[in-house]
Amino acid sequence: MNNAMTTQTVGFIGLGAMGEAMALNLAKAGTPLVIWNRTPAKTTTLVAAGAQPAEDAAEVFARTPTVILMLVDGAAIDTVLDRSGPTFVSRVHDRTIVHMGTTSPAYSRGLEAEIRSAGGRYVEAPVSGSRKPAEAGQLVAMLAGDADAVEALRPLLAPMCRETMVCGPVPNALLMKLSVNLFLIALVTGLAEAVHFAQRNGLNLSRFLAVLNAGPMASDVSRVKAPKLIDQDFAVQAAISNVLENNRLIAEAARENGIASPLLDVCHALYGEALGLGLGEADMVAVIKAIEARSGLQQ
Repeated sequence: MNNAMTTQTVGFIGLGAMGEAMALNLAKAGTPLVIWNRTPAKTTTLVAAGAQPAEDAAEVFARTPTVILMLVDGAAIDTVLDRSGPTFVSRVHDRTIVHMGTTSPAYSRGLEAEIRSAGGRYVEAPVSGSRKPAEAGQLVAMLAGDADAVEALRPLLAPMCRETMVCGPVPNALLMKLSVNLFLIALVTGLAEAVHFAQRNGLNLSRFLAVLNAGPMASDVSRVKAPKLIDQDFAVQAAISNVLENNRLIAEAARENGIASPLLDVCHALYGEALGLGLGEADMVAVIKAIEARSGLQQ
């Protein structure tokens, strides 16, 4: 395995809840970092850990051969790349651009084509896991792109990810991420409904949790999310608004390929209702409030 990339200076753009934790693990592992975030205050912790702040996104590309983008959507990516502007080619030429956020597969396919046309390399590397796994360096990365670029990238991801899974050409990594997210959304929504059902039937919720954890349906997800549901702890790990956006991306990809998504469609409605209740920045387990609201209407 080629370890050269682990000693190169790496750019990191996008220091939200996930990005900050991921970049901090790189810094702690000794990876030289040049960082930029639209909100400069978000760079403080990383600068204290040894990362170098850039004045703007352009400086990150100028100083580093590999740039990780952990950004909220395609519009944010296009902005930092100056995709429709005069500096796009110079920003990506002879560089590896690593897209670790979640966008539509169609968007990623188009971006790869433009970066390759400009003489750059492009790797999709979306991750499975929320804030706590990000902080612990326990994310699972799904990789797609040119085989040599993917293989060269894997050592760099080690401080952030416990596993890196190669998925083939772009946009297979994002399609894989959306497939996994579909299961996660349905799983957590089903768990929320189960807690609501147990609660409304007067069951002891501690006993419910013990039974769940003792049986074959226990999982890392249920062990984290079930106590949050029981305690009504909505401190964010994966926000309702982000889940709703992921839901939209999955539904869009399903429609493009003529794929039915009946469970996803129900979940989409419930997360939309939770958003309407003002819970957009609450953890996804707050979807239980939408289920409770439906029960109230049925009384």
